[in-house]
Amino acid sequence: MTDPHVASHEPEAAAARPSTGLLSRINATVARVGMYLSVSGLLVIVTIVFYQVFGRYVLNSSPTWTENLALVLILYVTLIGAAVGVRDAGHIGMDSLLVMLPDHLREKIELVIHVLVALFGIAMVYNGWILGASVGTVKIPNLGLPEVVRYVPLIASGVLIVSFSIEHIIALLRGEEVVPSWN
Repeated sequence: MTDPHVASHEPEAAAARPSTGLLSRINATVARVGMYLSVSGLLVIVTIVFYQVFGRYVLNSSPTWTENLALVLILYVTLIGAAVGVRDAGHIGMDSLLVMLPDHLREKIELVIHVLVALFGIAMVYNGWILGASVGTVKIPNLGLPEVVRYVPLIASGVLIVSFSIEHIIALLRGEEVVPSWN
């Protein structure tokens, strides 16, 4: 037997049906691939840094390219991982405050939150494009790659955040729930 006072404070969203639209299916696949790439990138970063430390302390000849490559890969890992966190609700939130609100008010605030997150994603795309264009001809030292590769993950992450936010907005308007891609 459950306590009726406790049950009345639980969100109704847990009872919502899962979102199964085309955008949800595409986003779930993209989020899963993004997370696999982020985890793989993290393993590559660990390998590169290990190689750098091995070269410095064992071979007494540290490779010059390892630090710059690790820094570029960190951008990809963190920004793509952050975008996936937006879809799977792994980002920082104030759920404890939302749970205390009535359902109709909570849903409106969640809608505003997802619109604001989408606007942030648009700002990421725009500013990443501007910054990338401003350094398009400059090369990263020791790698020979154009500086623009540092801004590609910012743009890609922004696009993903916008897509994932739109998915959440559609699901909220339909009374559905976005199921994390890892389920």
